[in-house]
Amino acid sequence: MTDDEVLSAAPVAALSAVLNQSRPVAGVGEALPPLWHWLYFLRWPKQDELGEDGHPGNGHFLPPIPGRQRMFAGGRCEIAEPLSVGARTERTSSIANVAVKQGRTGEMVFVTQRNEFRQHGHTCLVEEQDIVYRSDRSAGDHPDAVDTSATPQPGGDWQLAARPDPALLFRFSALTANAHRIHYDSPYVREEEGYPELVVHGPLLAVLMLELVRRNDSRRVRSLSFRLRSPVFSREQIVASGNPSADGAMLQVATHRDDRHATAEVMFA
Repeated sequence: MTDDEVLSAAPVAALSAVLNQSRPVAGVGEALPPLWHWLYFLRWPKQDELGEDGHPGNGHFLPPIPGRQRMFAGGRCEIAEPLSVGARTERTSSIANVAVKQGRTGEMVFVTQRNEFRQHGHTCLVEEQDIVYRSDRSAGDHPDAVDTSATPQPGGDWQLAARPDPALLFRFSALTANAHRIHYDSPYVREEEGYPELVVHGPLLAVLMLELVRRNDSRRVRSLSFRLRSPVFSREQIVASGNPSADGAMLQVATHRDDRHATAEVMFA
């Protein structure tokens, strides 16, 4: 499937504000930061096409798994050239791989979606997203309540502290057209999904890790990979941290419960 869109400056300004930046991090003609392409090519299905969890009931690339639970597990990007804000962009999406496995809670389908982004006639960025569709619901190994006072103590030369509250989650959901109820509906989260509090978006954790690079290193990112390992909950104190090297950086997100809720590796050009 191929779409095209002009990468307008307005979403960049909006996410900059959500990340508490005093001014937009990029304007027309400037390089879009890595992963900020998630602000574009958004899908807005009709309201009656949403399932009980807020995801499209029968959307594009959606496997037919009864009682499915959708989880964003991670991804990879190869950046030949940064996307330019304000330029008309073509995105071609396809399925790179589908694997069916039997897990503890039932059938699991692992789907890898591939997106290629082109500007000015050549490919600038190639992305793969790993999405897991799991049958049934499972409370998992989650705390009964969220401790909002405990502070993580990670190592790392780069550090960025945050405390994602419901307002931040709401704004990020709006910017990425994400209607999944785990990010804004507390009764649903507790009663249906088995979480103690609203869940912080996996993509937001990935963006926060890449913010460490943008704020601390001027080198251009050539490639990156990230993995989302365990959920972070609203109002928890988190710290994204990282250690640079000669050719890249290792990044992670910590709470007091876990030093590696999310991890990422960046390679510089």
